[in-house]
Amino acid sequence: MPAFANYHCKTTIDCQQGAVRAVRYNVDGSYCLSCGSDKKVKLWNPATGLLLKTYGGHADEVTDVAGSCDSSYIVSSSLDKSIIYWDVSTGAPVRRLRCHAGGVRCVCFNEDSSIAISGGRDNVVMCWDIRTRRLDPVQVMKDARDCITTVLTNENKIYAASLDGCIRHYDIRVGEMICDKVGEPITYLARTQDEQCLVAGCQDSVVRLIDCETGGLLSEYKGHQADDYHIECGILANDAHIVAGSSAGDAYIWDLLEGKVLQRIRISDNGGVVHSLATHPSRSEELLFARRRDMYVFTTDLQIEEEQL
Repeated sequence: MPAFANYHCKTTIDCQQGAVRAVRYNVDGSYCLSCGSDKKVKLWNPATGLLLKTYGGHADEVTDVAGSCDSSYIVSSSLDKSIIYWDVSTGAPVRRLRCHAGGVRCVCFNEDSSIAISGGRDNVVMCWDIRTRRLDPVQVMKDARDCITTVLTNENKIYAASLDGCIRHYDIRVGEMICDKVGEPITYLARTQDEQCLVAGCQDSVVRLIDCETGGLLSEYKGHQADDYHIECGILANDAHIVAGSSAGDAYIWDLLEGKVLQRIRISDNGGVVHSLATHPSRSEELLFARRRDMYVFTTDLQIEEEQL
C-alpha cells in the first residue's frame, strides 16, 4: 500500500464563469477544463492557473465535459438539451447534437474517441458517432427510471448511474444489460484504474465500492455530507485512496482497503458545497476541486518537494 501524504492547496483559480458546475482533466492530466453556469467551457493549465481557451456556444449551463484521447477535441453537455463537439485549438463547435428531451447531465468519450456517450434528465443514455455527419444517435438506452448522473465506458461496456439507485452495465459485444441495484440515489460514478471496481457516490452521504463483475458491495466510506447535492467522488491513480466532496466546504480522502478517513481537506472556512472534483489520470499526488466560482489545485508534500528539487 503506498504511503499517504497530506494534500495542500497549490493554486486557487477564479474561473470567472459564474458557478463552476464541473472540473475535469484531459487524457494525460496536463490541462484541465471547467464548466460554468455562464454557458461556457474553459481550458486551463493547472500548473500555472493560466486560461488557455474559452468555448462558448451553449444556450444554458454547461454540466459536464470530456477531452478526446488525443486532446484535439472536447465534448460538452448542457441543460440546453444538447451536446457540442469542439475543436480544441480553434475553439469552434464542430457539431451540435440534439436528441435529448431534457437537460444533458453527463458526457464521455469511448476509448478511441469515435463515439460520444451522453446521459440526461430524460432518463436516457445516447451514443453518438461524432466522426460522421450523422445528427441522430446510433444507440439509445431507455432503461433508467430517473436522471442519468454519470456515464463511463471502456472497450466493451458502458456504465450508467442514475438517481433511481441503479448502476446499469451495457455489454456492447453481446448486447445485454445488467442492472446493479444500490438502493440509494447515485450522484456520481468513478472506476478504478484496473477496472475491477466502481466507486459510487450516493445521496445518503455514503460512498460505496462495488465489484464490477458481481455487483457486490465491497466497502462503504462515510464522514462527508452529501445532503441533496450532486456530490462527486473519485479514486486516486494509485487505486489505494477514495476521495469525495462535501456540502460543508471540505473534501475527504479514505483508505480504500481499511475504509478510514486519512485526511479531511478544509477547502473553505466560509462554507460552499465542494461538489465537483477530478483525480489526475496518472499522478495520485494531484487533485482538482470546484466550489462556488473557484477551482482549486491540490498537491501533496511529496509533489511540492519534487518540484523544488
